[in-house]
Amino acid sequence: MSTTTTPERPRERRELAIEGMHCAACVGRVERALAGVPGVVECSVNLVDEAASLTVEADAFDEGAATAAVEKAGYAAHARGPAASETRADREAEEARQDDAWHEALRRFVVGAVLGLPVVVLGHIGLVPGFEHLMHDRRLQVLAGLLTLPIVTWVGGGFFTRAWAQIRRGETTMDTLIALGTGAAFVYSVVAVAAPGLFPEGTAHPFFEAAAVVITLVVLGQALEARARGRTSRALRALLELRPERAHVLRDGREVDVPADELLRGDRVVVRPGERIPVDGTVLDGQSAVDEALVTGESFPVPKEPGDSVVGGTVNGEGSLVFRAEAVGADTVLARIVERVRAAQASKPPIQRLADRIAAVFVPSVVALAVLSGVLWYLLGPEPRLNYAIVVAVAVLVISCPCALGLATPISVMIGIGKGAEHGILIRSGEALETARAVDTVVLDKTGTLTLGELAVTTVQAVPGEDADEVLRLAAAAEARSEHPVARAIVAYAHTRGAAPATGEEFRSVPGKGVQVRLDGSAVRVGAPDWIAEGGADLSALGAALEEEMAAGRSPVVIERDGTVLGLIAVADRIKPDAAETVRRLRASGREVVMLTGDQQAVARAVAAQVGIERIRARVLPEQKAAEVEALQRSGARVAMVGDGVNDAPALARADVGIAIGSGTDVAMEAADITLLGDRLGGVADALALSSATVRNVRQNLFGAFIYNALAIPIAAGALYPFFGILLSPMIAGAAMAFSSVTVVGNANRLRRWRPGAV
Repeated sequence: MSTTTTPERPRERRELAIEGMHCAACVGRVERALAGVPGVVECSVNLVDEAASLTVEADAFDEGAATAAVEKAGYAAHARGPAASETRADREAEEARQDDAWHEALRRFVVGAVLGLPVVVLGHIGLVPGFEHLMHDRRLQVLAGLLTLPIVTWVGGGFFTRAWAQIRRGETTMDTLIALGTGAAFVYSVVAVAAPGLFPEGTAHPFFEAAAVVITLVVLGQALEARARGRTSRALRALLELRPERAHVLRDGREVDVPADELLRGDRVVVRPGERIPVDGTVLDGQSAVDEALVTGESFPVPKEPGDSVVGGTVNGEGSLVFRAEAVGADTVLARIVERVRAAQASKPPIQRLADRIAAVFVPSVVALAVLSGVLWYLLGPEPRLNYAIVVAVAVLVISCPCALGLATPISVMIGIGKGAEHGILIRSGEALETARAVDTVVLDKTGTLTLGELAVTTVQAVPGEDADEVLRLAAAAEARSEHPVARAIVAYAHTRGAAPATGEEFRSVPGKGVQVRLDGSAVRVGAPDWIAEGGADLSALGAALEEEMAAGRSPVVIERDGTVLGLIAVADRIKPDAAETVRRLRASGREVVMLTGDQQAVARAVAAQVGIERIRARVLPEQKAAEVEALQRSGARVAMVGDGVNDAPALARADVGIAIGSGTDVAMEAADITLLGDRLGGVADALALSSATVRNVRQNLFGAFIYNALAIPIAAGALYPFFGILLSPMIAGAAMAFSSVTVVGNANRLRRWRPGAV
């Protein structure tokens, strides 16, 4: 019997811009609509970014069907291309749209405030001593109604049109709560003024001020939210601004200016002093120093000459360069960084799942609770029962709007990930951001992570009776075809000493141990002492030299020919300047630090002692690093693996959080959850500190939103009335609802003050 496996369809990431969302219930509605579109595998909708991020099966997905599904749910949608492909005009148009939303909401608030203030005065003037006779003045009540009418129809008209469309589809959102609450208050007030005889004598008292003030305050909250959304996108726009709009290209022997978006691979691009480099490439002519700080985190300008690579978005110094474009459009380092930041900002951390589940049932539950509260007050409450019933129902509807719940997580995540990008910390997703906070064990690779990875030969020592120059020649010949850092250091040193290596035959590399080659008819092996010993060679001829080199923190490589040890070469690597401080910060935050290295135990101990690490895993082969991480996880540890992103890729992927350092231009961005641009080790502690700060901020927001509703709804329903005679006014309910959103936004904005260096 045979089975066939259906090949997995190719998947792509698509984005839709969504307009018209106002709360967590809106987010859930859009997500459900998109989840039902054929070809959609995963969907995440971000309220703050006003976008849907989709993972789709490319051959089964229809963008038009997705847009139609969103529009059927009551919102506007259109395709949004990759961030890297956006032009300055696109960004300016988006900023203009955000500004328009802010100014439109602000205009509505101003109109509502100007008209609503007299309504409040008219509604309460009878309570002022000396004006009691105006309590039931019908002319003032009519004037209050006329002033409230434009507030209901224009300032808050969108609530009613959207709510009606949603009710027709059997759905509810924040708009439903506002429309039902303020609509009921307005209609009741109109009837109370137009036909007071329908009510028991003395009870036909309108409260237009409730509808007027609630709508005005909700619109104010929306204006502040619109402003906050625009500010939250600053980090992404700042990255996009690194890319120049135009480039100078040599074509047909002359220099022409073209849009940077139209550059092609192979184009010869001219960069003048002080200009930004438009795309990635390789220098063909000229010399200069390039400031790469904003892209790679490098503190000082990096010298460039023919053969060196340049990265788009970096700033050329005082020299002129001509380079060949190698990566353009979405393939550039900057484009990949920008796309990663946008994808991360659009993602959801696990902590938001609870909020999403609650939001899905929250609005219908509130409507039911408001109706139940109103009925109970009408049946059991004191006179005027109808007035009390409507006041309570309206207050419950208004105070329960889940605006704060919808903003609590995404606004903090977007700010946190944006702050990270500003400081060279690229976080893959909201889930990685949250997981990093729980890390209790940090595993640091040695070479290239704790050290600079710039190995240099310090000692060439021959056993008695052998020649040191011959030892160096044989070692360089054996290592000539190896790409290992130790091999490169030995070959480079041989060249400086004039010992040009011969070409060996039958080259074989044993990862993590050494190399073997046939040279002049002899088998030559160069590698770790224990590997040489495993082959039967006697290391005693080296005397105490091995132990002395390792005790000094240097890595010895033994040279053996036909089973006889000829000598050793020691190489050393400099420890990064901030390594000891980083380890101190990690330990101060309560995390255990482990060093993982393929080097000898003695060398590992020497390096660990210099940086303050107590726990060491030495002589670990590249393929064993993932197993070491897994062993730590089995012991109950939540592990962050920090490596250079090449040999460490399996371990980076296996860890709870993989952190690639100094690898903004390689495959580490795909293997790691967090990528640190540049070689600054302190970014590890910064990334974990930023994670803790962001998750703490999210939890504060969610706690505030949940507690607000948990306390506010019972109070609005009249829980305090039997004990203290206090009944919440719908106006106060509206103010409290708006204040909850403002509080969440304000708390999230505290993250903007975060700076690297915190424990």
